[in-house]
Amino acid sequence: MAMSMATGAMGSLLPKLVKLLKEEYKLKESVKEGVRSLEEEMKSMQAALRKVGEVPRDQLNEQVKIWAAEVRELSFKMEDIVDKFLVRVDDGSEPAANLKKLKRLTKKMAGLFTKGKARHEIADAIRSINKKVQEVAGRRARYNIDNIVSKPAAVTPIDPRIGALYKEVTDLVGITGTRDQEIMKLLSEGDDMSKKKLKIVSVVGFGGLGKTTLVKTVYDKIKGDFDCRAFLPVGRNANAKKVFMDILHDLDPDKDKGQLSMLDERELINKLQKNLENKR
Repeated sequence: MAMSMATGAMGSLLPKLVKLLKEEYKLKESVKEGVRSLEEEMKSMQAALRKVGEVPRDQLNEQVKIWAAEVRELSFKMEDIVDKFLVRVDDGSEPAANLKKLKRLTKKMAGLFTKGKARHEIADAIRSINKKVQEVAGRRARYNIDNIVSKPAAVTPIDPRIGALYKEVTDLVGITGTRDQEIMKLLSEGDDMSKKKLKIVSVVGFGGLGKTTLVKTVYDKIKGDFDCRAFLPVGRNANAKKVFMDILHDLDPDKDKGQLSMLDERELINKLQKNLENKR
């Protein structure tokens, strides 16, 4: 369905152009030559439209979008013209189909004319359409449609927290070397009972101050005091399943991430609870 929309009326138009070349329609050789030229050009444009249709719309150049819309519209107009001619001069070999077409198309026609006049009109229409098609083909070459279909892929920005993981605290501007000691003190203070409970220390401030680098330094210094540990940068719109998987992998680097990916969030939480049970 999507590809059909991308190529307009091409799928049904091309067989009808071939049908026009049959002897029973008694078109002049010069008109037949015009039909053959149209058929070849429209086949080529159909292939280009298919290529365009395979690219996500938001990745298409604006010129390509305009060109594709123009070709699709042209294909519908051409089919309408050919349908009118076929209905008016057909010999009745397909009465049911033609009757259906006739009911649909007579609303657009002032009336039925002679076959001779119909042939004259289709000849004029073929010449006019050929001229229009050549203009569209010229723009296709000018816009380099066949080679420049999509815009360059957008550059995905690198999460700034990643680089912060590998900086030294001494590289931070405006932060003294005692900051990590203060955080470590907050995490370790209290009696034996409080040390066994979950503790949360929030480090807040503007972006770029070095918060991630600071807490990573604290983590590296105290992680040896714990039975298990994990360090994970989490963005604002984090995927819960990925977060659970990354924590599990940090807790046990030998775990197969492929197998973890087969579990849902509930199963990952259960596995996390089992891994953390009775551990500091």
